[in-house]
Amino acid sequence: MPAKFWSDQVAAMMEREAVASEREAAIQQLRDVGLRVTSPRLEVLQVLGSGEHLDVEALTAKARERLGTLTSQAVYEMLRHFLETGLVTKFDRPGSTAVFEIAGDPHQHALCVNCGRVENVEYENPTPPRKGLRGWRMDAAEVVFKGTCPECRKA
Repeated sequence: MPAKFWSDQVAAMMEREAVASEREAAIQQLRDVGLRVTSPRLEVLQVLGSGEHLDVEALTAKARERLGTLTSQAVYEMLRHFLETGLVTKFDRPGSTAVFEIAGDPHQHALCVNCGRVENVEYENPTPPRKGLRGWRMDAAEVVFKGTCPECRKA
């Protein structure tokens, strides 16, 4: 057998193992937060696991490609549960639909003002101000970097 055949076989096997590992991780995530494991929930978590920031329609479309049927309403309901349990986070884009991502280490976002693309940015959170906020308890601070993404700059 040619070496290419074997390298293709090894690559295919490694890809199957990676998919199985991602699936097991998603199953464990659902169990850890007390949610029932279902095929639609697994698929939505795996799509979000790609690292993209997706709105409900894009998330529904990508999950539907692999499941066959899935409604946006079902995805909204799943995301509500995922948000309540801390599995995902939501980023509200001004003037556009919110996007979702798997919850992880705290980070900030860069937002393209042309197309709405969102990317993660590692940036140290600012210290909340102390003056002028008497009686407030600050829980978090968020910085959003706004600009033009590489694709929009090319256009």
